[in-house]
Amino acid sequence: MKLKFKRLFKKNKSQMIARRYLKINDGKVEILGMGAWHSYLNDPYHLLLTISWTGFLFLIFIFYVAVNILFALAYLLGGDCIANAEAGSFADAFFFSVQTLASIGYGAMHPTTSYANIIVTIEAIIGLMTIAMITGLSFARFSQPTARVMFSKVAVINKHDGVNTLMFRTANQRRNMILEANIKVYFMRDEVTAEGHSIRRIHSLKLISNQTPNFSLSWSVMHAINQDSPLYGMTLDSLIKTHASLIISLTGIDETVVQMVHARHMYGIKDILWNHEFVDIIHYTPDGHRYIDYEYFHDVLALEN
Repeated sequence: MKLKFKRLFKKNKSQMIARRYLKINDGKVEILGMGAWHSYLNDPYHLLLTISWTGFLFLIFIFYVAVNILFALAYLLGGDCIANAEAGSFADAFFFSVQTLASIGYGAMHPTTSYANIIVTIEAIIGLMTIAMITGLSFARFSQPTARVMFSKVAVINKHDGVNTLMFRTANQRRNMILEANIKVYFMRDEVTAEGHSIRRIHSLKLISNQTPNFSLSWSVMHAINQDSPLYGMTLDSLIKTHASLIISLTGIDETVVQMVHARHMYGIKDILWNHEFVDIIHYTPDGHRYIDYEYFHDVLALEN
């Protein structure tokens, strides 16, 4: 029996991407090209926000030079229309355009014909709009709130209060607080539905503690693997077979800029160590105080079975 399907709607190919390629490595699903600056070539605004500062400044420089070249050619088409400029001189026309676009106005060169005045008017309007757009884009790039949060290189599974528990560490690398920090852990794996369809299912893991009023130093995040956990009964082989992975999402308010910040991390199958525990990073001083030694933040110890 042959199965037929109908395409109910026809979409403009220019408005959609026909294919998205996925790459699965160690349980981590990677969408090829996602997040790369060149993936926004059809979306100039996001391109200018995503590209590096070096690329951003380079594009501004290219745009600025190109605009002045176009206006210099426009002035040359008007003949001898700029006072104190050599007739037919591209250099004089170009630098007069630079002065006009930037509203410098030295006064040595000025338009002498109606044609030149019209071009100057158009260029002045474009100059105002260009300055406004570049200022807005620069502010948008500077004002993007970012978090400097470190996650342990691996997650471990060991006994905690007599229950197998998934654990990992996270730390705030800035010397301030992330207020009302909230962390969510998602467990992803390949599953087959009752109808026989293969899906990539996302499970939200219940944490022993998923919030803290002020995240300033280190935080050990734990999930108890009990009968209600999607990890219950799973082994390393079953994790590999289902291409399992963990996605961590942390959000909170940066007390310095009073804006929401976020950080994310992903653990693949090889990043989850069974029967291991983290090396203690909290130590006591002789006078009864405590300190945290981040030198051992990623270190783990193997436990005896």
